Amino acid sequence: MATRGKILTHLDAAGLPAMVDVSAKAVTARGAKAECRVRFPKDVAAQLRGNGLRSAKGGIVETAIIAGTMAVKRTHELIPFCHPLPIDGCRIGIAWEGDSALRIECAVKTTHRTGVEMEALTGATVAALTVYDMCKALSHRIVIGPARLLGKRGGKRDFGAA
Repeated sequence: MATRGKILTHLDAAGLPAMVDVSAKAVTARGAKAECRVRFPKDVAAQLRGNGLRSAKGGIVETAIIAGTMAVKRTHELIPFCHPLPIDGCRIGIAWEGDSALRIECAVKTTHRTGVEMEALTGATVAALTVYDMCKALSHRIVIGPARLLGKRGGKRDFGAA
């Protein structure tokens, strides 16, 4: 199956779902970086800033980093055709962007036959979901997203800044 001249790699010749066979690919260093934002109503953001990003459940940033890291390591259990990968490194950064949004960035590294784009996206979005969970008592008007891949390196082609 093709889309814009490219082939969807998770379909076999009969058009059925299939995990990509990476056995012939070279083992190389690979990395990916993704981001996700969490936008708060202004009054909620002010309250969170005043509390040092702590809620009744504890440290929001610290908990989100742990959750995002755990999600990176378990991506293959969540996304059906992701390969289980040895994760060589995972860094999650969380910082205020403007007055009322948190920017979450997740960078992942591996040395393997396939990349870690899905792991980086999963880490960033699960960290964002954790922020939401820890803050939802303050408002259900918190918005998550967008989430996007910032870059990847290794494999056939590099993209953006990993």
